[in-house]
Amino acid sequence: MSIDVHAHCVPADLFAALEAEGAALGIELTDDRRAVIAGGKATMPIREDLIDFDARLAAMDEAGIETQVLSSWIDLTAYGLDAKDGERWSRRVNEALAEEAGRRPERFLALATAPLQEPEMAASELRYATEQLGMVGIEIATRVGDGDLVSAALDPLWAVAEKLGSLVLLHPVDPLPGIDLKRHFLENMVGRPAETTIAAARLMFAGVFDRYPELRVCLVHGGGFLPYQVGRMQRGWEAKPGVAATDLATPPMEAVRGLYYDTIVHNPLALRYLIDLVGADRIMLGTDYPFEAGDLDPLATLESVPNLTDEERHLIVSGNASAVLAQ
Repeated sequence: MSIDVHAHCVPADLFAALEAEGAALGIELTDDRRAVIAGGKATMPIREDLIDFDARLAAMDEAGIETQVLSSWIDLTAYGLDAKDGERWSRRVNEALAEEAGRRPERFLALATAPLQEPEMAASELRYATEQLGMVGIEIATRVGDGDLVSAALDPLWAVAEKLGSLVLLHPVDPLPGIDLKRHFLENMVGRPAETTIAAARLMFAGVFDRYPELRVCLVHGGGFLPYQVGRMQRGWEAKPGVAATDLATPPMEAVRGLYYDTIVHNPLALRYLIDLVGADRIMLGTDYPFEAGDLDPLATLESVPNLTDEERHLIVSGNASAVLAQ
């Protein structure tokens, strides 16, 4: 078995709802298929391959992916809506994703979204999505509006996610506002991994992972830059304890081993380093389907990793995800 934990989807029914009643949901769809959430900036056009069910299955078959965990396109994460509209939008997304996964339950699982702008509502939506819709976790963005995940006071969500054993897929969105990264694809190549690094480091140093030690958080894109600069964080935690260690009791080198990571690093040597740093039991297969900057042939990537053992391969391809996603 092979399980892809990082793949995006806009179900056809959800797209049709945006076309028919998007304004009433607080999300307007432009003529060129861009979503404008609560008067904010427009997304990129919603791609057909996010919607096309048969094309998704064909791509999975070609790549040797047996099971894909569907999550919403992160650009449609509507934390900019007011709380009630955000709750209503999250429910529409979750019901659509659960129905999409239910079309071929032997091939698909699904992650929820939730209105993080209101933590109690978010916790309630995750519980509903898990217990009533059969979803296996939640995808969350790296920021909530202009604030970070720490200032968003998400303890109600963390508590429910830990209790339910939910996978929490942390995904970058709108990377590094205020910094011009539009040229040369830098927004994606540099901005997105940096966004993940900042969000994960803030959660770590705020003690969130200490308070919720059973939380199952997966950092996409191989953890951004976090695993590759954790030595610097360890040094800061040791050298400046009055600043860096006020809320974090666990050494950063140990804390990174409590998280999960996908395989999307695009370099077999980097993936080998990640395996050696955190352990093969903390890494899961990812594609970032359908985006070109993802890894649409992750099994081939894994086979190119130096000195990969059969046990490491098994854990990364399916063993870890099977354990994490078991409800």
